[in-house]
Amino acid sequence: MRSTARDSSHLLTLLQLASPALPVGAYSYSEGIETLAAQGLVTDGTTLFHWLAQELQGGGIRLETALMGWCYTAAQQPQTQADAVIDRWNQWLSAFRETEEMRSQSWQMGRSLLRLFNDIEPALARQLPPTATREHCNFAIAYGLVTQAWEIPLADASLAFLHSWAANLVSAAVRSVPLGQTAGQRLLRQLISPIQQAQAEIATLTETDLMACSWGVTLASMQHETEYSRLFRS
Repeated sequence: MRSTARDSSHLLTLLQLASPALPVGAYSYSEGIETLAAQGLVTDGTTLFHWLAQELQGGGIRLETALMGWCYTAAQQPQTQADAVIDRWNQWLSAFRETEEMRSQSWQMGRSLLRLFNDIEPALARQLPPTATREHCNFAIAYGLVTQAWEIPLADASLAFLHSWAANLVSAAVRSVPLGQTAGQRLLRQLISPIQQAQAEIATLTETDLMACSWGVTLASMQHETEYSRLFRS
């Protein structure tokens, strides 16, 4: 079946949103990878694959993606009703952050995405729920609101969200381990199946499933705050 112009437009928009060139500052964060490289815990593609695959199976990225999807769905409802749900999950996600670095990262990237959206889609931006105008809107929440406003299918938006997360951390490893460019691309290919599996599982999560085992990331982030020499902000 041939793609319609509308399908192509959604795909191109999603590619723009998931692009490393999107000016939200994702490139400046390693989410603990720099610490792990300095400590000799992530030394090559194999150890990095194990770390990222474990995060996809039980880490905080699963909760972020779930909340992104729930806020996407909520944004389809009348604005007053939608904002109550979205604001609740935004506050929940802020509280979930266990380090100042990771909380600041999420707020900064969310703020940057919403500012960019307002600059390029002012008419759509004015229709976003009030949570989008607050100073501290987490990136996952902002991403859900923007993809819904652009009418990108949620399943595609979730896959792109997970892939861009993985691609950013692979890029961080290329610079900090260091990991070769070819090894980085090979690793992204290896992560296709774990990302697909995570996306399918996340789509079935409910509130009672909101749990994660992310103490390794938390410790790496806390230790990163006191690293003597750093390439990344977190």
